[in-house]
Amino acid sequence: MDTKTVAFTLMMGALGNLLFAISYHVGQLAPGVALDFSLLAAFIAGFYGGPSVGLVSGFFVGVLPGIMFGPMGMGSWLGLVGLPPGKGLTGLMAGILAKVLNLGRNKHSSLLAVPATLSAYVPECLYTYAYFAYLMPFFLGSGGPAVFLYYILPKALAEVVIMSFFMAALIGNKGFNNFLHRFFLTPPIHTGIKASETK
Repeated sequence: MDTKTVAFTLMMGALGNLLFAISYHVGQLAPGVALDFSLLAAFIAGFYGGPSVGLVSGFFVGVLPGIMFGPMGMGSWLGLVGLPPGKGLTGLMAGILAKVLNLGRNKHSSLLAVPATLSAYVPECLYTYAYFAYLMPFFLGSGGPAVFLYYILPKALAEVVIMSFFMAALIGNKGFNNFLHRFFLTPPIHTGIKASETK
């Protein structure tokens, strides 16, 4: 990674934690359950920076959620250790899908961003199920599949659906793409986005 890519990676990690802090305090749904739009930064990192940038940024994105849902929530130490890898999986998968779908290099990039965002969350979704269904009961004696299915999964799916449309708007926005390419990503990752795609 060159210095600009490192800066982009760290910036996405910081952005994710900022988004989490805002959504956590504004969107408290129940004790230990709150809205979390931190994954938006992991999606941006993966789609624009590739799998490795997405993985590292996603891991950083998970630090504050790990603290709030871990030691300061119902997850104890396990949340701090267990939640960041899940966010990293989303960033990693976003980067893989961006390469497979050639996001940013064809006229359907904005449309493809919606299913790509939803699909990028699948590995983290499975990981989170395992976290609640197996890791929490084993290490903490709490959690369980019902907590995930009734509280975590519906909230997470709603968040990812909202973020998928936001990602579609960003990928189709020429100004946003040019900004990232000029200041952070060298060489440019997605140079094929045209102004006509923003219409």
